Amino acid sequence: LERHFKGHRDTITSVDFSTGSMDSCVMIWNMKPQMRAYRFDGHKDAVLSVHFSPSGHLVASASRDKTLCPYRKAESTVFRAHTATVRSVNFSGDGQTLVTASDDKTIKVWTTHRQKFLFSLNQHINWVRCAFSPDDRLIVSSSDDKTIKLWDKNSRECIHSFYEHAG
Repeated sequence: LERHFKGHRDTITSVDFSTGSMDSCVMIWNMKPQMRAYRFDGHKDAVLSVHFSPSGHLVASASRDKTLCPYRKAESTVFRAHTATVRSVNFSGDGQTLVTASDDKTIKVWTTHRQKFLFSLNQHINWVRCAFSPDDRLIVSSSDDKTIKLWDKNSRECIHSFYEHAG
């Protein structure tokens, strides 16, 4: 163990050089000295996913309180993103869009600037997690319905589904 950090009061649920926790906080850490640089208290329930933008100037968090919260240094904007727990948040490689996924079985795509809703993807029958492909052309989603789906971001179509087969 090279570094030990203290700060959260409950289980840590996500890490990306920032941490999200069951204590509903997001923390950004300094490596030297080993201490918290920023603490954000924008959520009202557990933070399940945190992700830094490619530029490193913005971190977004997803929460059980159904909200998405992008943070810049000492400012944040919390907004209701889904009708159920938001399980994951991921920036596109160019940092211009965010993708979120939820227990409401949907995937939603947003602009990073002003968090404008762009579109929703719906085919799962249980909770979902998602991410952009490295080239930003695809969105991949995985669900408790035992499927993985590849979505074309431009056409908004599911182009392939992988299923878990019993056996």
